[in-house]
Amino acid sequence: MIKKEKIYFVSDLHLGVPNYDSSLAREKLFVQWLDDIKKDATSLYLMGDVFDFWFEYKHSIPKYFTRLFGKLAELSDQGIPIFYFTGNHDMWVFNYFEEELKIKVHHQPIELTAGGKTFFIGHGDGLGPRDRAYKILKYFFRSRLCQFLFEWIHPNIGIGIANFWSRKSRLGNAGKDAKHYGEEEWLLIYSKEKLKEKAYDYFIFGHRHLPMDVPINEKSRYINLGDWLVYFSYAEFDGENLTLKYYHKNQLTS
Repeated sequence: MIKKEKIYFVSDLHLGVPNYDSSLAREKLFVQWLDDIKKDATSLYLMGDVFDFWFEYKHSIPKYFTRLFGKLAELSDQGIPIFYFTGNHDMWVFNYFEEELKIKVHHQPIELTAGGKTFFIGHGDGLGPRDRAYKILKYFFRSRLCQFLFEWIHPNIGIGIANFWSRKSRLGNAGKDAKHYGEEEWLLIYSKEKLKEKAYDYFIFGHRHLPMDVPINEKSRYINLGDWLVYFSYAEFDGENLTLKYYHKNQLTS
């Protein structure tokens, strides 16, 4: 038997966009990747925006994504711990994942220690010096009042409105996502500021959609996980080294 010894990090699948067929193809590809990693995974970190929109009503959830949920349930039932970090597109994850799939949900960044290394990990939205307007929206969207008001909208209307808003946001941010800001990368700036408080070996975030592996100093690195819209990228920690990788299996089209 293969010894399980690897931790995997992946982010920003944005399942649900830009259309049903494209989303389904990426979902199938991601399930294929999950099948590949389950042989040696000690844990899996889903680092936000797996879905382009998510909201849990009391008695309903968004439809689709059946293959993904089935595979995650399989991995969870096999004893592989799975952790889910909410992002800016799926911040309304409540208790469904924890109750049905036994996936631990995090709404804030956390510290992680593994293999003698220290990690600071999260989705990355609302961190650093930028996104001032979003930080205000995030505060409102995460409020119990906003969630209470939204859950009183019929799902056919509420999910339709949210999908429209989410897709508009994705199109509006496409230019930002494609641009590398060098030393002005706000999550890189945030990581440097965190190092003034405590030493970390790795900072791992999603949100930016650009795969990045940037040395901060002789010991610390900033990793951005990229996405599964363009890059099909992820990070793998083998107990000693963290590596940014790309999934090169044939991409499914149906």
